Amino acid sequence: MVSEARATIGLEVHVQLTSLKTKLFCSCSADYRGAPPNTHVCPVCLGLPGALPVVNRKAVEKAIQVCLAVNGSVARMLRFDRKHYFYPDLPKNYQITQYLEPICTGGYVEIDTPKGSKRVRLRRINIEEDPGRIVYPGGSPLTSPYVLVDYNRSGVALLEIVTEPDLETPEEAIAFLEKLRSILEHLGACDCGLEGAMRVDANVSVEGGERVEVKNIGSFHEVKRALAYEITRQRDVLLKGGRVRRETRHWDPVRKVTLPARVKETEEDYRYMPDPNLPPVAIPGELVEKLRATLPELPDARARRLEKQYGLRPQVARVLVSRKVLADFFEDAARLYSGSYDRMANYLVNDLLNWLKDDDLAGLYRRVKPEHLAKVMRLLDRGVISIRQAKEMAEHIAKRGADPEKLVDELGFRRIADPEKLRPVVEEVLRENPKAVEDALRNPKAVNFLVGMVMRKTRGRADPAVARRLVLERLEGLRRGRG
Repeated sequence: MVSEARATIGLEVHVQLTSLKTKLFCSCSADYRGAPPNTHVCPVCLGLPGALPVVNRKAVEKAIQVCLAVNGSVARMLRFDRKHYFYPDLPKNYQITQYLEPICTGGYVEIDTPKGSKRVRLRRINIEEDPGRIVYPGGSPLTSPYVLVDYNRSGVALLEIVTEPDLETPEEAIAFLEKLRSILEHLGACDCGLEGAMRVDANVSVEGGERVEVKNIGSFHEVKRALAYEITRQRDVLLKGGRVRRETRHWDPVRKVTLPARVKETEEDYRYMPDPNLPPVAIPGELVEKLRATLPELPDARARRLEKQYGLRPQVARVLVSRKVLADFFEDAARLYSGSYDRMANYLVNDLLNWLKDDDLAGLYRRVKPEHLAKVMRLLDRGVISIRQAKEMAEHIAKRGADPEKLVDELGFRRIADPEKLRPVVEEVLRENPKAVEDALRNPKAVNFLVGMVMRKTRGRADPAVARRLVLERLEGLRRGRG
C-alpha cells in the first residue's frame, strides 16, 4: 500500500569543528556566538578580490581523526574544490569544499534499532567552509518582512558527513545522529550542544517517488518532526495519484512543515572545479598513523569498559556514553564512591536526567557536582534515606544543585529507626485499620498493608525492617491476649 510505502533516508550532517580557535582559511576567531553581526570577518572570509586562503592545519588533523573513528579511508592528497552557487550567505558566490577527492571515503557507524544492531554506511566526509547565517526577523521565511545576513559564521571550519541511504525511519535517523554526536564529543571535535554546531540536511524518498532534500534542520527534535512530516507528505501525494518532484525544500520549525525552495540541482549545476588558490598537498602516512595512535577512547569501547569495570548493564552503559559529559560525570562520581555502581548509574540515568533537559547536559557540571551523586549513594547505603526519598531528592539536586546531606533535614527525610519513635505510629495505624488487623491475624501476607500504612504516615521515613518488626510484635501480643 502507498500509505505504508517504504521510505529511504540519507543524511548530510554539517558539523562545525568548534574545538578550533580560528576559521578554516583565515585567522578570524571562530568563536562568533553572541558577537555583534559581521564583526568576526576579514577580506578572506568575505571573499574580497585578491584575498588568499591559508588552510588551518588543525582542521585537517581533526578531520582525519573523525575519519579514523568512523572506520573510513583517509585520502592521500588534500584537495579543495570550488562549488559554485549564488545565495546571499555565500559572499564569494562559491564555497570552498571537497568534491573530487574528499578527506575521507567509506566508513560506517553502528546503531541500535528495535530489530538489533544496524550498520549505517558513510559515503564520504569532506572539509568545507561554513556559509554565513540567514536571519529571518519574523522567525520564519513566510512571516519575515525582510531578510538579514550575518557573515560572522562565514568561513568557520565544517565537516560534511554524508551517509548512504541506509536509514528507513525517523527513529533510525535520530539513533544515527546521537551515535555520531557521541563519537564527535569523545574526539573533542565538536561541542554539539552549541547553536548551529550540528545541522542536518535530509534526503528523503518514498517508494514510487523522487528524492527530496530537506535543508537546514537545526536540532534532533526537528529532524524527527521534519522527516515524519516529509514522509507523510510524499505518501499522501502518491496516494492521491500525484507525482513527487525532485526538489529542495526548507523545514519551517514554526509551522512544522516543509516548504518548496527550488528545483533540486544536479552535480553539474555546481560547476565544481579545483580551487587554484589551494594547490594539492600530500597527506603524510606517518601523520595519519600518529593520529590513529592518539585516538581517545571511543563510545563503543568505553561502554564495554564501563560494563566490565563497574558491572553495569549494557543498556545503561550505552545511555551513559551517548553523551560524553554524562559518562565523564558518572566516572568522576564513581571515583568518590565505593559500592553499587549499577544503582548509581540507574539513579543518574533514570532520576537525575528526568529533571535535566537534553540541551542542558553541557552545563551538567555547573548544576550538579559529582560528589552530590556519591553522597546520595552513601545516604542510601547507610539507610539514612530510602529509594523513594532519593527519587524525591533528584529534582532539588538537578534544578538547584542542592547538597543531598542538607536536603535530608530540609525535606524531613532522615530515616526513623528508633523503635520508641515508631511504636506510637504503629499503634495509631492498628487503631485506624481494625479490619486490616483482623486480616493480618488470619493471613500473614496482610501484614504488608499495615507496614505500608506506617510508611505512609511517616512519609517513607520509617525504617521498613523496624516497622515490620514492631507491627508483627503488636499482632503477636493481640493473639496472646485473645488466647
